Amino acid sequence: MLDARLIGRVCGHSEGPTLICVVGIHGNEPAGVHAVRRVLAALSGREQRVEGSLVALAGNMAALRVGRRFVDRDLNRAWTPERLERLLAAGGAGGSVEDREQLELLEDLEGVLRRAPGPVFALDLHTTSGPGGIFSVFTDALPHRAFALDLPIPMVFGLEELVDGTLLNLLSEKGVVALTVETGQHDEPAAVDRAEAAIWIALVSAGLLSERDVPEVIEARRMLRRASSQLPRALEMRYRRDVTDGDRFVMNPGYRNFQPVRAGDHVATDARGDVVVAERGRLLMPLYQEQGEDGFFLVREFSGFWMGLSRVMRTIGLSRVAFWLPGVKRVAGSVDEVVVDKRIARVFARQLFHLLGFRQLEESGTSLVMRRRRFDRRGDPEGGAASTLLGTSRDPL
Repeated sequence: MLDARLIGRVCGHSEGPTLICVVGIHGNEPAGVHAVRRVLAALSGREQRVEGSLVALAGNMAALRVGRRFVDRDLNRAWTPERLERLLAAGGAGGSVEDREQLELLEDLEGVLRRAPGPVFALDLHTTSGPGGIFSVFTDALPHRAFALDLPIPMVFGLEELVDGTLLNLLSEKGVVALTVETGQHDEPAAVDRAEAAIWIALVSAGLLSERDVPEVIEARRMLRRASSQLPRALEMRYRRDVTDGDRFVMNPGYRNFQPVRAGDHVATDARGDVVVAERGRLLMPLYQEQGEDGFFLVREFSGFWMGLSRVMRTIGLSRVAFWLPGVKRVAGSVDEVVVDKRIARVFARQLFHLLGFRQLEESGTSLVMRRRRFDRRGDPEGGAASTLLGTSRDPL
């Protein structure tokens, strides 16, 4: 399927933003590969209208060749700085297939970030094993949210609090305005069309092309609106059912993404018996494939009013108030982390801190550890061009 990790590059007539498309980080999700090839072909001859650069990179080439989610380990669960430092120290010697894939992809990403003269955007394209899956996932800093809002599909908040080590999380922490888009079921032909639509919209949103130079974007928006017309616009993550070795987790058949469920519904079985849902909501990404660490997610929709309120609260700087609230203590040596005593802060502590631009790092007993999101506004002093992924100026690997 692929001869090189760099699928293609479009360099515009002038410097500007950079859009990185990462596709196939799971090898049984080739829709993004086909979609980005279509876009690259369609852009041939339009380079003079482009400001900045589009770079398309394949994720797990070894897994793409065999059509499996991964060969030895999930490539989208180990992008923590600690894990990357260990990989660099080992140099890939004697490691797994995914160790080598990760090192090569890291090198290419580092190279793109170092050369980028302006802001960097990233689109990470995926598909799901269950039907009906079209939505975006992002870390909820305001520039990321604005990028997601341009795609007329459901927006899912809070995945990074439940799943550690994704490429999305790492890119976001380093100043890249990053967005993951799930475009449908793995082998669904429409998943390729929706992935292509997402790329066209992202090119305009990131500022590489003006809308008048992209007639495709009109049909792209229309297609995504049709696909999402019966779905909520905004949802928050409530629960993740993880799958471990020996768990014998099996999802009950017939569930779709965003299917409503009630507390007590029996949705799967495992080694201990029935797996039931603890609260009402909607199922997301039910596991219908051999590999995977996520049995299902539970999400719940919320009103767009809260998105508007949080934008206002952050824009006027109310996040500073969080450090003075009752039951809140700043973590020693940190300017952004707090410990929240839930016995004092009482109800809705987590939701309030989400509104103020914090994410949950840890929950233990009566305490929540929350951290203010970096790059919450484009004007933040830390913003601008992205740093390297390890926060260093090391040479390419």
